[in-house]
Amino acid sequence: MSHRVLIVEDEPNIADALRFLLTLEGFDVTIEGDGANAVHQAETLRADVVILDVMLPNRSGFDILRDLNTAPAAPPVLMLTAKGQARDREMAQQLGATVFMTKPFSNADVVSAVKRLAGT
Repeated sequence: MSHRVLIVEDEPNIADALRFLLTLEGFDVTIEGDGANAVHQAETLRADVVILDVMLPNRSGFDILRDLNTAPAAPPVLMLTAKGQARDREMAQQLGATVFMTKPFSNADVVSAVKRLAGT
């Protein structure tokens, strides 16, 4: 059974590259580009891992993270963002992000983190 990954990212080039890399590793990947739909998508898909950008249209990644972590079966979240200041990292950790990475990122690091979070 493949693990489900939801990528919440509004930059198509980044989202498509991540989908390609993770699909090669055997993950079932869905992309959501709008922050307003992210929590619903995560719940509907029953995502095993969520890759979440901070700066999204219609809703902040921090708000999405807060909502995801109030769900009974909250998936682990990898925050992937251009916002690398210490306060952003601290806020992500306080809201329950499992992993925090800044852009630009290493493809190998993202794949490794997703595998670890999915338990593969």
